[in-house]
Amino acid sequence: MSAGIGSAATRKVMDRLAGPGVAGSAVGALTDAGYDGATMRAQNAAAELTERAGAVTYPATAVYCEKVVNDFREKFRSFSGTVQMAIEVRHSQDRLEGLESALEAQTDAVTTALAASRGDWGDGMYYAGGYEVSFGRAGRGGKNFTQVAKVTFEIGVSRN
Repeated sequence: MSAGIGSAATRKVMDRLAGPGVAGSAVGALTDAGYDGATMRAQNAAAELTERAGAVTYPATAVYCEKVVNDFREKFRSFSGTVQMAIEVRHSQDRLEGLESALEAQTDAVTTALAASRGDWGDGMYYAGGYEVSFGRAGRGGKNFTQVAKVTFEIGVSRN
């Protein structure tokens, strides 16, 4: 049951990021900001592995479920708890200058899409609006230099 909930939550998040909305299209927002070719995938894999597995287009966004917690908040439900989700925004370019500001702009597009998606997501899922962003160090990879930002948040789930 929990594996299905994690996959369903991942699909919901991807729909929220890629779908139309007031400010609800992170991929569209990245394209509008001048980052053509932004890709999004449902996968929890290291950047080095995805680069070795095939061609990667940057900026890249990875969406995945980190943790499923069934704490039985509602007694008579088969699942009543939270799903911790993560969105990794990966940016790469040939110069170190401007790498961090470009990553911050892309991360802002993702958090704007999340903020516009507060509320009931259907299928017993809801998003209260909180999130946490952590920025990694710049390193080698991609188009010479790469940097990753990780946005984590919880989705409440209540299902029979």
